[in-house]
Order: sequence, then structure tokens, then C-alpha cells
Amino acid sequence: MNKLRVLIVDDHALVRAGIRSLIEGQSGFEVVGEAAQGDEVLGKVMQLQPDVVLMDIAMPGMNGIEATKLLKREFPHIHVIILTMHDDEEFFFTLIREGASGYILKDSEPEQLVSAIRNAAKGQIYLSPAVAKALMESYVMATTGLNGENHVALTSREKDVMRLLAAGQTNREIAEALVLSRRTVEKHRQALTRKLGLSNRDDLTRYAIRRGLIEATAN
Repeated sequence: MNKLRVLIVDDHALVRAGIRSLIEGQSGFEVVGEAAQGDEVLGKVMQLQPDVVLMDIAMPGMNGIEATKLLKREFPHIHVIILTMHDDEEFFFTLIREGASGYILKDSEPEQLVSAIRNAAKGQIYLSPAVAKALMESYVMATTGLNGENHVALTSREKDVMRLLAAGQTNREIAEALVLSRRTVEKHRQALTRKLGLSNRDDLTRYAIRRGLIEATAN
């Protein structure tokens, strides 16, 4: 039986070494190579012909999102599993749309990564339990809401921005608090306005209180 050929893409050498050690300790797997940047992925794939690519998101140069997009466009038969610290729903939905076969958090148990690789090779999608739990909670909120009201699904980053907006912070202050650019904060504000149909801070604050995203304070 042929071994599953795995390519590891991560900009941290120690992370790559740890993943390699884990995978090579499993029967039926073979690590055929490594890459430290997204820009290297297509060349490595052409050279090494892996079955599965383990892809980090945050890398210098081309990030994992763009690398996944290009890889799936050129090699749609190769399975990509995202291995990252980012549990933001925005990243998850974007990468699944681009064709990723799995989304695993780096603090997951080792056997979860092994299961993800095996499932990907079968054409199945595997989610880290923590990610699956967050998505289920988001789905329940979206379909049932709180207090019997309909609820609009917001990404975790949009919720962060909404909390800070409701607390009276400016775009600049929010950008500093969340380590984002002011342009990105403005995009999140526009998304909130579009999704919720709320155009002023008072309405936004009331919405956040109803949904339990912030606590009401006594006057």
C-alpha cells in the first residue's frame, strides 16, 4: 500500500520539525518535503507531488490563504489542510471556499492532525473540535437567536469590533486594541451596518446588550 505523501508548509523551523516527527511516527505516512513560505508551495508541489499539504496561514510573502487558492487552482486533486493558531471564522470560511479539506488549530491533540490527514485523503473535510464547536454555536445563534429573536451571524472579529464600538471607542482606538489597520476596522463597521441594518452607535449598543455581547451598565 502506497504511503500518503505529505508536504509541510510553515515559516517556523521548530514547528515543521515537530510536525515531521509526529507524521513520520505514524504508519502509512511519508513527509516528502517542507516549505517556509507560501511563495515556495507551487514549486514544491510540482517537484514532490504530495497527496496532502499542511498549510500555515501567517507566513512572510504569500500567506496561506493565497497559497491555498493558487494551489487548488493548479492542482485541484491535492488536499490542503490548514494548520494554524487562528480560530477566526473569517479565515475558516475563506479557506473552505478556496477548497481546503481541513482546518486544525495548532494547540489540537496530535491524533486530530493524523485524523485530518487520513480524512482528507478520503475526500472528507475535517475540522478541529474547537472550530466545529464555534461553528455550531454560530449556527445555533443564527437560527434561533436569543430571547426568541432572529440573529444575524457575525464573525468573531465583527463581534470584537461591535463590542468596542458599543463601548464608545473610535476607529483608531479599536485598531490599536485589536492590532488591525483603521481601514480593516472600517470594513468591519461597514459589514456590521450591512448585516444588522443599524446605522448609529446607540442602536448598536442596544443590539449588543440584547445579544449578551456586552453588559448593560447602570446610569
